[in-house]
Amino acid sequence: MARFTLPAPKPSLRHVIHFSNVHKSYPGGHQALGGVSFDIAAGELVFVAGHSGAGKSTLLKLIAAIERPTAGLVQVKEQNVGALRASMVPYLRRNLGLIFQEQKLLFDRTVLENIQLPLLITGTRQKDAASRARAALDKVGLLDRERLNPITLSGGEQQRLAIARAIVNRPAILLADEPTANLDRETALKVMDIFRQFNQVGVTVLISTHDESLLHALNPRVLRLAHGALVESQTSEATA
Repeated sequence: MARFTLPAPKPSLRHVIHFSNVHKSYPGGHQALGGVSFDIAAGELVFVAGHSGAGKSTLLKLIAAIERPTAGLVQVKEQNVGALRASMVPYLRRNLGLIFQEQKLLFDRTVLENIQLPLLITGTRQKDAASRARAALDKVGLLDRERLNPITLSGGEQQRLAIARAIVNRPAILLADEPTANLDRETALKVMDIFRQFNQVGVTVLISTHDESLLHALNPRVLRLAHGALVESQTSEATA
């Protein structure tokens, strides 16, 4: 089994994510985001905090080109995400690890097969994909579950499975939308520790949450949203 490692951080752009006066509206007039601007540097750990409906999920989906901005500029590694052709979106997402509330695990496949799939889609050989998938499962403590069906796992194990699937491609940026929403406190802290470990080796990590107690567990930078507006941006020192 391959040891799970991430490539050493390389000299990078000053900002890997850039929002400039970003608006996102939906049919019917609902405005999810209004005039949001911020920059995130390579290697930062950032929490997007706010009440339910504040626009946290929308913000992450704009980064991944799941949603497109109504107005304003969203850039990821200097790519204008809002202007990307549909054919280019998969290439953008190869730099991203995505962990959303809808985990979309495949219950007709084993745990190992769920993790291998992103690698096989991008052309990795079966043998290499299996080795890397096992290494990712080992990283999140699920290697002994590789032959099981995901439906037999607990909620916390399914969340760790989703993390393993997101990290198996060794992404430069991890996006996690309320990853601890349905977990008990002990499991939530274990999941957060996994994100902390990846951030420590240079991965840029964005986590949306409404759980203020988690902010003190990781001491991140905080972007705070309220009703679609960015009302506060704190550095990690200010959060401590």
